[in-house]
Amino acid sequence: MTKRIYNFNPGPAALPVEVLEQAQENFVEYKQLGISLMEMSHRSKLVEQLNEETQQLLLDIVGLKNGYKVLFMGGGASTQFALVPLNFLLPERVGNYVLSGSFSEKAYSEAQFVGQAHIASSSKAQKWIQVPNQQDLRLSEDAAYVHMTTNNTIEGSRFNDIPDVGNVPLIADMTSDILSRQLDYEKFALVYAGAQKNLGPAGVTTVIIREELLEHARKDIPLIMRYETFAKEKSLYNTPPVHSVYVMNLVLKWVIEQGGVAALEKRNADKAGLVYQTIDASGGFYKGIVNRADRSDMNITWKLTSEELEQQFVKESKLNGFEGLSGHRSVGGLRASAYNAVPVEACKALVDFMIEFQRKHG
Repeated sequence: MTKRIYNFNPGPAALPVEVLEQAQENFVEYKQLGISLMEMSHRSKLVEQLNEETQQLLLDIVGLKNGYKVLFMGGGASTQFALVPLNFLLPERVGNYVLSGSFSEKAYSEAQFVGQAHIASSSKAQKWIQVPNQQDLRLSEDAAYVHMTTNNTIEGSRFNDIPDVGNVPLIADMTSDILSRQLDYEKFALVYAGAQKNLGPAGVTTVIIREELLEHARKDIPLIMRYETFAKEKSLYNTPPVHSVYVMNLVLKWVIEQGGVAALEKRNADKAGLVYQTIDASGGFYKGIVNRADRSDMNITWKLTSEELEQQFVKESKLNGFEGLSGHRSVGGLRASAYNAVPVEACKALVDFMIEFQRKHG
């Protein structure tokens, strides 16, 4: 195998090499059946078993024993921005939104097409350099749910403490930090995540939903848009992205082999710490964007003293075997997305490059 580059793409993102190699082995022919998994009927027993096993693996890993279901859906997290209010924002109720970055703001905007939406707290006035404080949370009367984004991919911030919303259902977009750290999933009525960061390849979106919440979902929307439909049909109501689910299955088994989420959390903190330490020790040559208390271990963001120097950094990084270090086009700067599958060696190599770049240009 040729030497792989250091992949810091924000999504689609790095996958474990072991998973890629295993998927490659079974790509043309699955389990000596003379057919690829991608060619099999989603009504076949084998695909049904794969589907159910993958759902159970995820529940086991996040520590949910009873009362929750895993759904596999399409359309990415962006579709979930609309499906959440379509299912749960009844005419007389209000969707409450915690705004901590660009994607949570997009979710809020989608809800406004459906019904009443209220900003429960926001850090937009602070230019997203922090997440909102618990004491600033103001829920509306008749709150249908509270929606939050646990980790902000673009800005590089995260919630270290999950807001206390009382008895109101808490819904979370966990696309960029699911399985990266230990969380009490029982605090959430629904979480969703596009797979293309920590769960697998793009093409499938995972939803973990409390069964009790399904009882309160609307019945006057099309079947294909109902969480209830996917729950009843075990995510086989329509043709699922079978191969994406298969690779997710391999990724979840890889997570278990690594020692589970607890082991990955420690590794992720160590990886991010290497880069943050380099930023903080640079004497102002590199400047972190997010307040230190709210920094993400998944998406590390920083700036240089000029856009020209940032462009030079990206140019030289590519020549040195790095990919994906440009900041999001909406905010600029630089970003290293160090998801679960990004090895420690990649972060060490990035640190060495950053130190050398500062020596040359500082």
